[in-house]
Amino acid sequence: MRAVMYVMAALAVMGLAFWAYQENYAAQQSISRVRSLHAQIGDAHERLGMLRAEWAYLNRPDRLIDLAEINFDRLGLLPLSPEAFGEIEAIVYPLPDVLTVGGTVDINSIPPSGEEDPL
Repeated sequence: MRAVMYVMAALAVMGLAFWAYQENYAAQQSISRVRSLHAQIGDAHERLGMLRAEWAYLNRPDRLIDLAEINFDRLGLLPLSPEAFGEIEAIVYPLPDVLTVGGTVDINSIPPSGEEDPL
């Protein structure tokens, strides 16, 4: 009986050693993959910084004005002026919806804000 227990214990130790080896190998692969991803993220951040600098360089106002003047006959772009923008009073806002219970409400019967209700 004792010999069976020793064999079982030895098999259990070998099984646990094999499992630990497999887990260690998987963990090493995961660590390697994480390092690779960190390197890729760092490269992407560098590319993004370069692209932002390039975008800022290409969108300089003096360069854009020169391009608009050169390509005026094809594009018809005009320089921006304060008169090109609308006034806030020109915006038409929709009327708010009135919640009703069991029917419709005539919005003409609602007094404007600040006035007393005639009822």
